Amino acid sequence: MKIGLVCPYNMFRPGGVQECIRAHKAELQKRGHEVKIISPRPKKEGVNNDPDLILVSDSIEVNTPFDTLVDVSLRVDTDELDEMLLREQFDILHFHEPWVPRMPMMLLERSPAVNVATFHAKLPESMFNKSIEVAISPYTKQVFKSLDYLTAVSEAAASYVSSLTNGTDIEIVPNGIDLAMYNPAKVKKAKEYDDDTKTILYIGRLEKRKGTIWLLKAYRELVKKHGNIRLLIASDGHKRQMLEEFVEDNNLPNVEFLGFISDERKLELLKTADLFCSPALYGESFGIVLIEAMAMGTVTVCGNNIGYSSVMKGEGDISLVDPKDTVTFAHRLEHLLYDEKVRASWQKWAKRYVQQFNYPVVVDRYEEIYNELLQDRQKNT
Repeated sequence: MKIGLVCPYNMFRPGGVQECIRAHKAELQKRGHEVKIISPRPKKEGVNNDPDLILVSDSIEVNTPFDTLVDVSLRVDTDELDEMLLREQFDILHFHEPWVPRMPMMLLERSPAVNVATFHAKLPESMFNKSIEVAISPYTKQVFKSLDYLTAVSEAAASYVSSLTNGTDIEIVPNGIDLAMYNPAKVKKAKEYDDDTKTILYIGRLEKRKGTIWLLKAYRELVKKHGNIRLLIASDGHKRQMLEEFVEDNNLPNVEFLGFISDERKLELLKTADLFCSPALYGESFGIVLIEAMAMGTVTVCGNNIGYSSVMKGEGDISLVDPKDTVTFAHRLEHLLYDEKVRASWQKWAKRYVQQFNYPVVVDRYEEIYNELLQDRQKNT
């Protein structure tokens, strides 16, 4: 079948949704399907050398109310959308975050294909965000009318969507990873950090909701007791300067800002680190970085937001902590860094638990959904 995976964000910028779509595409293509990604055209487009990437409508960088920068399509050329749909003749259009303005909605209005949705995001709980839900409700209702099937990556994401659709059925199909890639037996350690210094690793955008400042505050407490320790901060973002100034003002030792890193480098650092930490405060519906760390056998501490809590279940709930409780946060880092018995138990749980998120397993379900919907359409025509 011919499948279009619709991303509302700039595919040339890093992000969890973009990574998910790329991996989804690769797995479907392995199975013989013709798959293309549809994404907004970046302001500085450059050369698109990917024949499987269709760029339509111009994107613009927007600073959201949650202090997150995203590239979305606010200017839509409907003639361009019509021409693309006529040319491609998709059997399935799979929309990731279809409520994000504005290209997905315009595409949905015109799509003759079977339309499937996957919802990733979860807004933080507050009266302010409830007001946003009310404001976008007419918009989202129009979106849902055009969708044939709704999925979400977690209960957290599903509960948000359900609140906008008056309880419409939503199937949970989790995010996934390629366990063949995230295999510690196939990855070498980063040589410069392969020593007896305990290493804490953070990977994620440097923005308010990711909670990196709270990790630095907990690290400040930790180094008061332990000297042979380092903190690696990978990726970048508009809060980087503020975070670097905090490190300097507090004379925090052995903190390195690595900037954006490649996938290969990420694997090396996960293999090398003694502890992975993602102290996100809100806005997480799933937490693919947690699954990646699990697969690499890297013990993890993470924020107790609703999305991460939906992943770190059973024995994994020891990883959850309130990042703003600095004393408890520092103690949890210490506990999972130095208690070898607890670490071994966590790693044994993670190795077993992570199997359900392998991409072939996840895409199995999406493929079943596509086939069922196409069969239903053929019966009704």
